[in-house]
Amino acid sequence: MLQTRLIPILLLSNGRLVKTKKFRKPRYVGDPCNTVRIFNELEADEIIVLDISATTSGRGPDFDLLEVIADEAFMPMAYGGGITSFSEAQRIFNIGFEKIVLNSAAIQNPKLISEIAGVYGSQAVVVSIDVRQVRFFGVRVMRKQRQVCSKMRPSEWAIEAVNHGAGELLITSVDHEGMWGGLDIATISTITQVVPVPVIAHGGIGNLDHVIEGLEHGGAHSVAIGSAVVFQKQDQGVLVNFRLKDEFLAKILADGMAEN
Repeated sequence: MLQTRLIPILLLSNGRLVKTKKFRKPRYVGDPCNTVRIFNELEADEIIVLDISATTSGRGPDFDLLEVIADEAFMPMAYGGGITSFSEAQRIFNIGFEKIVLNSAAIQNPKLISEIAGVYGSQAVVVSIDVRQVRFFGVRVMRKQRQVCSKMRPSEWAIEAVNHGAGELLITSVDHEGMWGGLDIATISTITQVVPVPVIAHGGIGNLDHVIEGLEHGGAHSVAIGSAVVFQKQDQGVLVNFRLKDEFLAKILADGMAEN
């Protein structure tokens, strides 16, 4: 567990920091730059920034905003949203982001994964896989922020993405996202069993037990946290925090002392 990362995941929509439930009804939660400054102080090891309005509105990344965010960040950062070409990825790397997150563009053009990984290394390419339970079909991969259901099973696309050069996978359950009720352990476990790269579990984290479950039962290497790092509690006001990290580190320390 000492190598495990707890990663705040920040959602952008039209330049604002928002939070969603099941990818719906974005709720304004603050200014992204101010939030990054707070996570500097909270000593986050890494942050993932996803622009959820870029692909759905048919535009590319907001490079001006990303430059400002990168200037504020003291920690490594990954960015996803609206990236459809190598040149866009290259520009984001040049701005100062360490990783690129690909979702819909990777499904449409898997060679883009290989192209970016071939220059920057597999460790710099994260493929984001959004999954959802679809009636009569089971769990399927979604694209364009839950707007389009593909025919692919998550494990099949995970294997293909890794074969094309993805060095990490971000798995988000649409049904669990923003709901505070825990991860989709079954789907995460199915994926971690068939790929050799680190898997980040996301969607539903509300407490430390959910984190532990994702690691121990889901087999995830890391956990991304959304609602629990921007709200006080479920259905309560905004409060940027990283309490789960403190609780996690305390548990590791307590378990280590117990073993001794």
